[in-house]
Amino acid sequence: MTRTFALTAVVAAAVLIRLLPHPWNFAPVTAAAVFAGVTFRSGRAAVLVPLAALLASDLIREALFRAGYAQQWGLYTGLWAIYAAVAVVILAARLARGTRSPATLAGVTLGGSCLYFLLSNLAVWAVWDLYPKNLDGLAACFTAAVPFFRTALLGDCFYAVVLFGGWALAEARVPALRPAPAAVGAG
Repeated sequence: MTRTFALTAVVAAAVLIRLLPHPWNFAPVTAAAVFAGVTFRSGRAAVLVPLAALLASDLIREALFRAGYAQQWGLYTGLWAIYAAVAVVILAARLARGTRSPATLAGVTLGGSCLYFLLSNLAVWAVWDLYPKNLDGLAACFTAAVPFFRTALLGDCFYAVVLFGGWALAEARVPALRPAPAAVGAG
């Protein structure tokens, strides 16, 4: 219970960091999704915690926007596609559940970043009328998104190091945060 509560707090805090000023797309959402997918024992918690934190941050952003304290809204057309992309990243990261290998974590983070880039920009092309609904329009959408991907990838890598590194340090110092050993003969 302590581990699940602590993981929930870490993921929620990471996602809520996006409310602070930051470079465009340098946010912890994808890294938090990967972190949740890898570290939560429960698949349900791995999906629900980041999505609930993302919804909370979007609702706060929307309230701040309506009150005149923010320049960007929190709720918008196509938001469902962003949540779906985050959920897919979480489910993909579940394939590496429990790993502690830095190389695997780096690969999962990179894969999550690429998956989110592909899905979110496919949604931009499909949902909004910014680009023609043909292959040229799709190519233009992805081409326009490349500069944003560089910043997002840097943010994902930075936050993945902070999340996984910080969690490893916490587990080393607080025995209650360590995963329970698998039962002998459990399948």
